[in-house]
Amino acid sequence: MQSKSFSLKLNYKIKPFNKSIKVDSDKSLSIRSFLIGSISQDISSAKNVLESEDVISTINCLKKLGVKIKKDSPGSYKIYGKGFGSLFAKKNLNLNFGNSGTLARLLIGILTTTPDIEIKIQGDHSLNKRSMKKLINIMSEFGAEFLPKNKFNFPLKLISTEMPVCINYKAGVSAQLKSAVILAGLNAYGTTEIIEDKRSRDHTENMLIKNSEAIRINKGKKKVIKIFGKKFLNRMDINIPGDPSSAAFFTALTILNKNSSLKIKNVGLNPTRIGFYELLKKHGAKIHFNNKRKKNNEVVGDINIKSGKLKKPIISSKDFYEKTTDEFPILFCIAALTKGTSIFKGIEDLANKESNRIKEMQNVLRQIGIKSIATKDKLKIYGKNLIEGKNKKINVPSLGDHRICMSSTVLSLVTGIRANIKNFETVKTSSPNFLKIIKSLGAKFEIRK
Repeated sequence: MQSKSFSLKLNYKIKPFNKSIKVDSDKSLSIRSFLIGSISQDISSAKNVLESEDVISTINCLKKLGVKIKKDSPGSYKIYGKGFGSLFAKKNLNLNFGNSGTLARLLIGILTTTPDIEIKIQGDHSLNKRSMKKLINIMSEFGAEFLPKNKFNFPLKLISTEMPVCINYKAGVSAQLKSAVILAGLNAYGTTEIIEDKRSRDHTENMLIKNSEAIRINKGKKKVIKIFGKKFLNRMDINIPGDPSSAAFFTALTILNKNSSLKIKNVGLNPTRIGFYELLKKHGAKIHFNNKRKKNNEVVGDINIKSGKLKKPIISSKDFYEKTTDEFPILFCIAALTKGTSIFKGIEDLANKESNRIKEMQNVLRQIGIKSIATKDKLKIYGKNLIEGKNKKINVPSLGDHRICMSSTVLSLVTGIRANIKNFETVKTSSPNFLKIIKSLGAKFEIRK
Protein backbone atom coordinates (compact mmCIF):
# COMPACT_ATOMS: atom_id res chain seq x y z
CA MET A 1 0.00 0.00 0.00
CA GLN A 2 1.43 3.33 -1.06
CA SER A 3 2.09 5.97 1.63
CA LYS A 4 0.14 9.20 1.68
CA SER A 5 1.90 11.98 -0.17
CA PHE A 6 3.78 14.66 1.76
CA SER A 7 6.34 17.39 1.18
CA LEU A 8 9.52 18.10 3.12
CA LYS A 9 10.41 21.67 3.96
CA LEU A 10 13.94 22.63 5.05
CA ASN A 11 15.01 26.09 6.26
CA TYR A 12 18.19 25.56 8.26
CA LYS A 13 21.76 24.44 7.74
CA ILE A 14 22.76 21.40 9.78
CA LYS A 15 25.31 21.94 12.58
CA PRO A 16 28.55 19.91 12.91
CA PHE A 17 28.07 16.40 14.33
CA ASN A 18 30.14 13.49 15.62
CA LYS A 19 27.92 10.42 15.69
CA SER A 20 27.60 6.69 15.15
CA ILE A 21 24.57 5.33 13.28
CA LYS A 22 23.06 2.29 11.59
CA VAL A 23 21.33 2.75 8.24
CA ASP A 24 18.38 0.89 6.74
CA SER A 25 19.04 -2.69 5.64
CA ASP A 26 20.05 -3.57 2.10
CA LYS A 27 17.07 -3.44 -0.26
CA SER A 28 18.62 -5.63 -2.99
CA LEU A 29 19.39 -8.44 -0.55
CA SER A 30 16.04 -8.15 1.23
CA ILE A 31 14.07 -8.53 -2.01
CA ARG A 32 16.24 -11.43 -3.21
CA SER A 33 15.96 -13.28 0.11
CA PHE A 34 12.18 -13.56 -0.30
CA LEU A 35 12.25 -14.37 -4.02
CA ILE A 36 14.93 -17.07 -3.75
CA GLY A 37 13.51 -18.40 -0.47
CA SER A 38 10.14 -18.90 -2.18
CA ILE A 39 11.61 -21.27 -4.81
CA SER A 40 13.95 -23.08 -2.41
CA GLN A 41 13.24 -26.25 -0.45
CA ASP A 42 11.94 -26.21 3.14
CA ILE A 43 11.79 -23.10 5.32
CA SER A 44 14.28 -20.25 4.84
CA SER A 45 14.82 -17.46 7.35
CA ALA A 46 15.70 -13.82 6.75
CA LYS A 47 16.68 -11.44 9.56
CA ASN A 48 17.24 -7.68 9.67
CA VAL A 49 15.06 -7.37 6.56
CA LEU A 50 14.39 -3.88 5.19
CA GLU A 51 10.69 -3.26 5.77
CA SER A 52 10.36 -0.66 3.02
CA GLU A 53 7.58 -0.33 0.48
CA ASP A 54 9.56 -2.17 -2.23
CA VAL A 55 10.09 -5.13 0.09
CA ILE A 56 6.46 -5.11 1.25
CA SER A 57 5.47 -5.19 -2.46
CA THR A 58 7.69 -8.28 -2.83
CA ILE A 59 6.00 -10.04 0.11
CA ASN A 60 2.52 -9.15 -1.17
CA CYS A 61 3.25 -10.46 -4.68
CA LEU A 62 4.62 -13.75 -3.36
CA LYS A 63 1.65 -14.26 -1.06
CA LYS A 64 -0.65 -13.79 -4.05
CA LEU A 65 1.35 -16.55 -5.75
CA GLY A 66 0.71 -18.99 -2.91
CA VAL A 67 3.88 -18.53 -0.85
CA LYS A 68 3.51 -18.65 2.93
CA ILE A 69 5.57 -15.94 4.65
CA LYS A 70 5.51 -15.56 8.42
CA LYS A 71 6.78 -12.52 10.32
CA ASP A 72 8.31 -13.62 13.64
CA SER A 73 9.36 -10.16 14.85
CA PRO A 74 10.28 -6.78 13.30
CA GLY A 75 12.65 -7.50 10.39
CA SER A 76 12.60 -11.28 10.98
CA TYR A 77 10.74 -13.60 8.60
CA LYS A 78 10.29 -17.25 7.67
CA ILE A 79 9.74 -18.10 4.00
CA TYR A 80 8.07 -21.45 3.34
CA GLY A 81 9.69 -22.50 0.07
CA LYS A 82 7.60 -24.16 -2.63
CA GLY A 83 10.43 -25.24 -4.94
CA PHE A 84 10.66 -24.65 -8.69
CA GLY A 85 7.52 -24.41 -10.78
CA SER A 86 5.19 -24.42 -7.77
CA LEU A 87 4.10 -20.78 -7.65
CA PHE A 88 0.44 -20.60 -8.62
CA ALA A 89 -1.84 -17.83 -9.86
CA LYS A 90 -5.47 -17.72 -10.87
CA LYS A 91 -5.90 -16.68 -14.48
CA ASN A 92 -5.70 -12.89 -14.91
CA LEU A 93 -4.47 -12.30 -11.37
CA ASN A 94 -3.14 -8.74 -11.09
CA LEU A 95 0.39 -8.42 -9.65
CA ASN A 96 1.53 -4.92 -8.69
CA PHE A 97 5.30 -4.40 -8.32
CA GLY A 98 4.88 -0.90 -6.87
CA ASN A 99 7.98 1.22 -7.48
CA SER A 100 10.43 -1.70 -7.59
CA GLY A 101 12.26 -2.41 -10.84
CA THR A 102 14.27 -5.10 -8.99
CA LEU A 103 11.12 -6.96 -7.96
CA ALA A 104 9.60 -6.60 -11.43
CA ARG A 105 12.57 -7.99 -13.35
CA LEU A 106 13.49 -10.79 -10.94
CA LEU A 107 9.97 -12.06 -10.31
CA ILE A 108 9.21 -12.00 -14.04
CA GLY A 109 12.34 -14.14 -14.43
CA ILE A 110 10.93 -16.70 -12.00
CA LEU A 111 7.42 -16.63 -13.49
CA THR A 112 8.63 -16.91 -17.10
CA THR A 113 9.55 -20.58 -16.60
CA THR A 114 6.81 -21.41 -14.06
CA PRO A 115 4.01 -23.39 -15.75
CA ASP A 116 0.39 -22.21 -16.01
CA ILE A 117 1.04 -18.52 -15.34
CA GLU A 118 -1.25 -16.08 -17.14
CA ILE A 119 -1.38 -12.84 -15.19
CA LYS A 120 -1.57 -9.08 -15.47
CA ILE A 121 1.54 -7.22 -14.33
CA GLN A 122 2.00 -3.54 -13.52
CA GLY A 123 3.76 -1.05 -11.25
CA ASP A 124 3.10 2.39 -9.87
CA HIS A 125 3.01 5.50 -12.05
CA SER A 126 6.81 5.80 -12.08
CA LEU A 127 7.57 2.13 -12.82
CA ASN A 128 4.91 1.97 -15.54
CA LYS A 129 6.83 4.60 -17.52
CA ARG A 130 10.10 2.62 -17.53
CA SER A 131 10.98 0.49 -20.56
CA MET A 132 11.07 -3.29 -20.04
CA LYS A 133 12.07 -3.98 -23.65
CA LYS A 134 15.37 -5.73 -22.86
CA LEU A 135 13.73 -7.92 -20.22
CA ILE A 136 10.82 -8.85 -22.49
CA ASN A 137 13.14 -9.77 -25.36
CA ILE A 138 15.26 -12.01 -23.11
CA MET A 139 12.33 -13.74 -21.42
CA SER A 140 10.75 -14.34 -24.83
CA GLU A 141 13.82 -16.47 -25.66
CA PHE A 142 12.87 -18.77 -22.78
CA GLY A 143 9.40 -19.05 -24.35
CA ALA A 144 7.31 -16.53 -22.41
CA GLU A 145 4.77 -14.29 -24.14
CA PHE A 146 3.96 -10.67 -23.29
CA LEU A 147 0.78 -8.95 -24.49
CA PRO A 148 0.04 -6.69 -26.22
CA LYS A 149 2.90 -7.45 -28.58
CA ASN A 150 5.45 -4.68 -29.22
CA LYS A 151 4.45 -2.90 -26.00
CA PHE A 152 7.41 -2.60 -23.65
CA ASN A 153 6.10 -0.92 -20.53
CA PHE A 154 3.58 -1.91 -17.87
CA PRO A 155 0.74 -2.76 -17.64
CA LEU A 156 1.18 -6.03 -19.57
CA LYS A 157 -0.05 -9.60 -19.60
CA LEU A 158 2.53 -12.33 -18.94
CA ILE A 159 1.96 -15.84 -20.22
CA SER A 160 4.62 -18.27 -19.05
CA THR A 161 6.08 -21.06 -21.17
CA GLU A 162 5.01 -24.67 -20.73
CA MET A 163 8.29 -25.94 -22.19
CA PRO A 164 11.05 -23.63 -20.88
CA VAL A 165 14.29 -23.98 -22.81
CA CYS A 166 17.78 -22.90 -21.76
CA ILE A 167 19.41 -19.90 -23.43
CA ASN A 168 22.86 -18.37 -23.87
CA TYR A 169 23.06 -14.80 -22.65
CA LYS A 170 25.79 -12.18 -22.91
CA ALA A 171 25.35 -9.97 -19.87
CA GLY A 172 25.61 -6.20 -20.02
CA VAL A 173 25.84 -3.77 -17.11
CA SER A 174 22.41 -4.64 -15.70
CA ALA A 175 22.57 -6.98 -12.71
CA GLN A 176 18.77 -7.13 -12.68
CA LEU A 177 18.63 -8.59 -16.20
CA LYS A 178 21.42 -11.04 -15.34
CA SER A 179 19.53 -12.10 -12.21
CA ALA A 180 16.30 -12.53 -14.18
CA VAL A 181 18.13 -14.90 -16.56
CA ILE A 182 19.60 -16.86 -13.63
CA LEU A 183 16.20 -17.24 -11.97
CA ALA A 184 14.47 -18.19 -15.21
CA GLY A 185 17.22 -20.67 -16.06
CA LEU A 186 16.80 -22.52 -12.75
CA ASN A 187 13.51 -24.03 -13.98
CA ALA A 188 14.42 -24.39 -17.69
CA TYR A 189 15.52 -27.63 -19.36
CA GLY A 190 19.25 -27.87 -20.07
CA THR A 191 22.08 -25.51 -19.15
CA THR A 192 21.66 -21.75 -19.36
CA GLU A 193 25.01 -20.03 -19.85
CA ILE A 194 25.73 -16.40 -19.01
CA ILE A 195 28.94 -14.72 -20.15
CA GLU A 196 29.80 -11.55 -18.26
CA ASP A 197 32.40 -9.28 -19.87
CA LYS A 198 32.04 -6.50 -17.33
CA ARG A 199 31.50 -7.17 -13.67
CA SER A 200 28.08 -6.23 -12.35
CA ARG A 201 26.35 -6.72 -9.00
CA ASP A 202 26.52 -10.32 -7.89
CA HIS A 203 24.07 -10.59 -4.96
CA THR A 204 22.01 -13.28 -6.72
CA GLU A 205 25.07 -15.45 -7.41
CA ASN A 206 26.28 -15.01 -3.82
CA MET A 207 22.92 -16.11 -2.47
CA LEU A 208 22.88 -19.22 -4.68
CA ILE A 209 26.58 -20.17 -4.64
CA LYS A 210 26.24 -23.06 -2.15
CA ASN A 211 23.88 -24.82 -4.56
CA SER A 212 26.68 -26.30 -6.68
CA GLU A 213 24.35 -28.69 -8.53
CA ALA A 214 22.27 -25.74 -9.75
CA ILE A 215 24.87 -23.02 -10.40
CA ARG A 216 28.58 -22.93 -11.14
CA ILE A 217 30.70 -19.85 -11.70
CA ASN A 218 34.03 -19.63 -13.48
CA LYS A 219 35.77 -16.34 -12.72
CA GLY A 220 38.38 -16.31 -15.47
CA LYS A 221 39.12 -13.46 -17.85
CA LYS A 222 35.42 -13.52 -18.58
CA LYS A 223 33.02 -14.57 -15.84
CA VAL A 224 30.92 -17.54 -16.97
CA ILE A 225 27.80 -18.54 -15.02
CA LYS A 226 26.23 -21.93 -15.77
CA ILE A 227 22.70 -22.65 -14.56
CA PHE A 228 21.73 -26.32 -14.53
CA GLY A 229 17.95 -26.38 -14.80
CA LYS A 230 15.53 -28.45 -12.72
CA LYS A 231 17.86 -28.90 -9.71
CA PHE A 232 16.58 -27.97 -6.27
CA LEU A 233 17.81 -25.14 -4.04
CA ASN A 234 18.74 -25.57 -0.38
CA ARG A 235 17.03 -23.51 2.30
CA MET A 236 18.76 -20.27 3.38
CA ASP A 237 19.43 -18.47 6.64
CA ILE A 238 20.44 -14.89 5.92
CA ASN A 239 21.10 -11.80 8.01
CA ILE A 240 20.84 -8.61 5.93
CA PRO A 241 23.51 -5.89 6.42
CA GLY A 242 23.02 -2.13 6.05
CA ASP A 243 22.49 -0.75 2.55
CA PRO A 244 25.61 0.95 1.08
CA SER A 245 23.39 3.06 -1.18
CA SER A 246 21.45 4.44 1.79
CA ALA A 247 24.74 4.97 3.65
CA ALA A 248 26.04 7.08 0.74
CA PHE A 249 23.72 9.99 1.57
CA PHE A 250 24.92 10.21 5.17
CA THR A 251 28.49 9.86 3.93
CA ALA A 252 27.98 12.86 1.63
CA LEU A 253 26.31 14.83 4.42
CA THR A 254 29.37 14.26 6.60
CA ILE A 255 31.95 15.08 3.91
CA LEU A 256 30.21 18.34 3.03
CA ASN A 257 29.48 19.47 6.61
CA LYS A 258 32.49 21.16 8.26
CA ASN A 259 33.94 19.70 11.48
CA SER A 260 31.81 16.57 11.30
CA SER A 261 32.56 12.86 11.60
CA LEU A 262 30.41 9.75 11.34
CA LYS A 263 30.64 6.00 11.86
CA ILE A 264 28.13 3.84 9.96
CA LYS A 265 28.03 0.33 11.41
CA ASN A 266 27.40 -3.03 9.74
CA VAL A 267 27.14 -1.95 6.09
CA GLY A 268 27.31 -4.24 3.05
CA LEU A 269 30.63 -3.63 1.28
CA ASN A 270 30.20 -5.93 -1.71
CA PRO A 271 32.93 -4.89 -4.22
CA THR A 272 30.25 -4.40 -6.90
CA ARG A 273 28.42 -1.85 -4.70
CA ILE A 274 31.14 0.48 -3.42
CA GLY A 275 32.00 2.55 -6.50
CA PHE A 276 30.70 5.69 -4.74
CA TYR A 277 33.19 5.25 -1.90
CA GLU A 278 36.11 4.23 -4.16
CA LEU A 279 35.54 7.27 -6.37
CA LEU A 280 35.45 9.70 -3.45
CA LYS A 281 38.49 8.14 -1.75
CA LYS A 282 40.35 8.46 -5.05
CA HIS A 283 39.60 12.20 -4.99
CA GLY A 284 40.73 12.75 -1.41
CA ALA A 285 37.65 12.06 0.73
CA LYS A 286 38.36 10.87 4.28
CA ILE A 287 36.57 7.50 4.14
CA HIS A 288 37.83 4.29 5.77
CA PHE A 289 36.40 0.77 5.94
CA ASN A 290 36.95 -1.08 9.22
CA ASN A 291 35.96 -4.37 10.83
CA LYS A 292 35.54 -6.06 7.42
CA ARG A 293 34.24 -9.63 7.46
CA LYS A 294 32.16 -12.07 5.40
CA LYS A 295 28.54 -12.92 6.18
CA ASN A 296 26.40 -15.04 3.85
CA ASN A 297 29.06 -14.69 1.11
CA GLU A 298 28.81 -10.89 1.33
CA VAL A 299 31.52 -8.50 2.60
CA VAL A 300 30.30 -6.46 5.60
CA GLY A 301 32.03 -3.73 7.62
CA ASP A 302 31.89 -0.28 9.21
CA ILE A 303 32.39 3.02 7.35
CA ASN A 304 34.22 5.89 9.07
CA ILE A 305 33.92 9.35 7.49
CA LYS A 306 35.38 12.76 8.31
CA SER A 307 34.41 16.05 6.70
CA GLY A 308 36.76 17.74 4.24
CA LYS A 309 36.92 19.16 0.75
CA LEU A 310 37.91 16.90 -2.12
CA LYS A 311 41.42 17.50 -3.47
CA LYS A 312 40.18 17.75 -7.06
CA PRO A 313 36.98 17.68 -9.16
CA ILE A 314 35.40 14.25 -9.68
CA ILE A 315 36.28 12.41 -12.88
CA SER A 316 34.15 9.30 -13.28
CA SER A 317 34.71 6.95 -16.24
CA LYS A 318 32.02 4.64 -17.62
CA ASP A 319 33.69 1.76 -15.75
CA PHE A 320 32.28 3.17 -12.51
CA TYR A 321 28.68 3.18 -13.72
CA GLU A 322 27.37 -0.19 -12.58
CA LYS A 323 28.86 -0.14 -9.09
CA THR A 324 27.83 3.49 -8.56
CA THR A 325 24.40 3.53 -10.26
CA ASP A 326 22.17 4.56 -7.35
CA GLU A 327 24.60 7.12 -5.98
CA PHE A 328 25.06 9.40 -8.99
CA PRO A 329 22.49 12.02 -7.86
CA ILE A 330 24.32 12.55 -4.56
CA LEU A 331 27.69 12.48 -6.36
CA PHE A 332 26.39 15.33 -8.54
CA CYS A 333 25.72 17.31 -5.33
CA ILE A 334 29.25 16.72 -4.06
CA ALA A 335 30.61 17.79 -7.46
CA ALA A 336 28.54 20.98 -7.30
CA LEU A 337 30.24 21.92 -4.02
CA THR A 338 33.75 21.03 -5.21
CA LYS A 339 35.64 23.73 -7.11
CA GLY A 340 36.39 22.89 -10.75
CA THR A 341 34.81 20.87 -13.54
CA SER A 342 33.64 17.38 -12.61
CA ILE A 343 32.95 14.95 -15.46
CA PHE A 344 30.72 11.85 -15.35
CA LYS A 345 30.88 9.51 -18.36
CA GLY A 346 28.85 6.48 -19.42
CA ILE A 347 25.73 7.50 -17.48
CA GLU A 348 23.08 7.32 -20.23
CA ASP A 349 21.05 4.67 -18.34
CA LEU A 350 20.29 7.25 -15.63
CA ALA A 351 17.65 8.62 -17.98
CA ASN A 352 15.61 5.40 -17.48
CA LYS A 353 15.45 5.33 -13.69
CA GLU A 354 12.51 6.44 -11.52
CA SER A 355 13.01 9.77 -13.28
CA ASN A 356 15.53 11.11 -15.77
CA ARG A 357 18.15 11.59 -13.07
CA ILE A 358 20.52 13.60 -15.26
CA LYS A 359 17.88 16.13 -16.26
CA GLU A 360 16.27 16.37 -12.83
CA MET A 361 19.54 16.86 -10.96
CA GLN A 362 20.52 19.53 -13.48
CA ASN A 363 17.27 21.28 -12.57
CA VAL A 364 18.13 21.09 -8.87
CA LEU A 365 21.69 22.36 -9.35
CA ARG A 366 20.52 25.19 -11.59
CA GLN A 367 18.39 26.49 -8.72
CA ILE A 368 21.47 26.94 -6.51
CA GLY A 369 23.48 28.61 -9.27
CA ILE A 370 25.51 25.64 -10.53
CA LYS A 371 26.07 25.34 -14.27
CA SER A 372 26.11 21.91 -15.93
CA ILE A 373 26.18 20.58 -19.49
CA ALA A 374 24.78 17.19 -20.46
CA THR A 375 25.03 15.02 -23.55
CA LYS A 376 23.43 11.60 -23.93
CA ASP A 377 26.08 9.76 -21.90
CA LYS A 378 28.07 12.49 -20.15
CA LEU A 379 27.54 15.28 -17.63
CA LYS A 380 29.87 18.16 -16.78
CA ILE A 381 29.30 20.04 -13.54
CA TYR A 382 31.05 23.37 -12.92
CA GLY A 383 31.43 23.27 -9.16
CA LYS A 384 32.06 25.99 -6.57
CA ASN A 385 33.51 25.78 -3.07
CA LEU A 386 31.09 28.32 -1.71
CA ILE A 387 27.43 28.81 -2.61
CA GLU A 388 25.65 32.02 -1.69
CA GLY A 389 22.32 30.78 -0.38
CA LYS A 390 20.54 34.09 0.01
CA ASN A 391 17.47 34.44 -2.22
CA LYS A 392 17.85 30.85 -3.48
CA LYS A 393 15.44 27.98 -2.95
CA ILE A 394 15.41 24.34 -4.06
CA ASN A 395 12.04 23.21 -5.37
CA VAL A 396 11.65 19.55 -6.28
CA PRO A 397 8.36 18.67 -8.03
CA SER A 398 6.46 15.38 -7.70
CA LEU A 399 8.87 13.02 -9.47
CA GLY A 400 8.42 9.76 -7.57
CA ASP A 401 12.21 9.43 -7.29
CA HIS A 402 13.60 8.68 -3.82
CA ARG A 403 17.23 9.40 -4.81
CA ILE A 404 16.42 12.91 -6.07
CA CYS A 405 14.54 13.63 -2.84
CA MET A 406 17.38 12.39 -0.61
CA SER A 407 20.06 14.19 -2.62
CA SER A 408 18.17 17.49 -2.52
CA THR A 409 17.77 17.12 1.25
CA VAL A 410 21.53 16.75 1.74
CA LEU A 411 22.22 19.68 -0.58
CA SER A 412 19.87 21.92 1.41
CA LEU A 413 21.24 20.85 4.79
CA VAL A 414 24.90 21.51 3.93
CA THR A 415 24.33 24.85 2.15
CA GLY A 416 21.49 26.24 4.27
CA ILE A 417 19.49 26.92 1.09
CA ARG A 418 15.77 26.56 1.77
CA ALA A 419 14.08 23.60 0.09
CA ASN A 420 10.60 22.33 -0.64
CA ILE A 421 10.66 18.71 -1.78
CA LYS A 422 7.38 17.20 -2.94
CA ASN A 423 6.51 13.50 -3.13
CA PHE A 424 8.94 12.81 -0.26
CA GLU A 425 7.00 9.69 0.77
CA THR A 426 8.74 7.91 -2.10
CA VAL A 427 11.89 7.73 0.09
CA LYS A 428 10.09 4.98 2.03
CA THR A 429 10.61 2.65 -0.95
CA SER A 430 14.29 2.34 -0.03
CA SER A 431 15.05 4.10 3.25
CA PRO A 432 12.04 4.36 5.59
CA ASN A 433 14.23 5.63 8.47
CA PHE A 434 15.98 8.36 6.45
CA LEU A 435 14.25 11.27 8.20
CA LYS A 436 14.67 9.70 11.63
CA ILE A 437 18.43 9.32 11.03
CA ILE A 438 19.05 12.84 9.71
CA LYS A 439 17.06 14.18 12.66
CA SER A 440 19.38 12.26 15.01
CA LEU A 441 22.31 14.05 13.32
CA GLY A 442 20.75 17.43 14.08
CA ALA A 443 18.73 18.21 10.96
CA LYS A 444 15.64 20.39 11.30
CA PHE A 445 12.75 19.97 8.88
CA GLU A 446 9.01 20.29 8.55
CA ILE A 447 6.60 17.75 7.07
CA ARG A 448 3.65 19.14 5.11
CA LYS A 449 0.80 16.86 4.08
